[in-house]
Amino acid sequence: MRGAGCTINDLWDRNLDPHVSRTRLRPIARRAITPFHALLFTGGQLLAGLAILLQFPLSCFFYAAPSLLLVTLYPLAKRVTYYPQFVLGLTFSWGAILGFPALGIDLLSNTAAMTAAGLLYASNVAWTVLYDMIYAHQDIKDDRKAGIKSIALKHDKETKQVLTGLAAVQIALLAGAGVATGAGPAFFIGGCGGAAVTLGVMIKRVNLKSVKDCWWWFVNGCWITGGAISLGLGADYLIRYYSDEKTAEKEDQ
Repeated sequence: MRGAGCTINDLWDRNLDPHVSRTRLRPIARRAITPFHALLFTGGQLLAGLAILLQFPLSCFFYAAPSLLLVTLYPLAKRVTYYPQFVLGLTFSWGAILGFPALGIDLLSNTAAMTAAGLLYASNVAWTVLYDMIYAHQDIKDDRKAGIKSIALKHDKETKQVLTGLAAVQIALLAGAGVATGAGPAFFIGGCGGAAVTLGVMIKRVNLKSVKDCWWWFVNGCWITGGAISLGLGADYLIRYYSDEKTAEKEDQ
């Protein structure tokens, strides 16, 4: 689905990409692929996504369907608002919601799960805006000339302050999701604490005037922060899993 989103984005931007140094050699922009063939390729990607989706409980289909609207409309956001990264966040973060019905949890009848899903989704939106703001700094000069809007252009003078605020919001919402699900200390220390440290290092060290440095932190920062959050989640799960096993053993005795 991410690939389909990229293809749709390139279709919408086929007349804008040639004006941006980093994107001018994309296949559709340089006319190596026709829009018609790109549409056929998009159809294949969507069918592959549907084949995977149908392996999950049927309810997942109904939770997933609305995301198609966001995938299709995201590229238009940069034409009408300086905050297209927010729309991108709404699109990319959809898995935070879909994970619950994939596990057979009905969000509509489970208040705790609904709360956790909402907070996790919002946390991911903040995270997406954060790392894509760094990404957008690569094209800031070309975007200004081409008339493409972005949060980097809007807040060029105070980018690091905005990034810091987004990081604080992301971590607070992530912690809220942990509270809603009854997460333990391992999650808050490892996941939330790890995210705070890694995001802090990234925001401090990234050179927003260097295209190369922005790209490095965009690519690797997601893995570093995501790795810290995943380790916190994994540790919390294992601790609770073995704790439940010991409790079950005692009850059996």
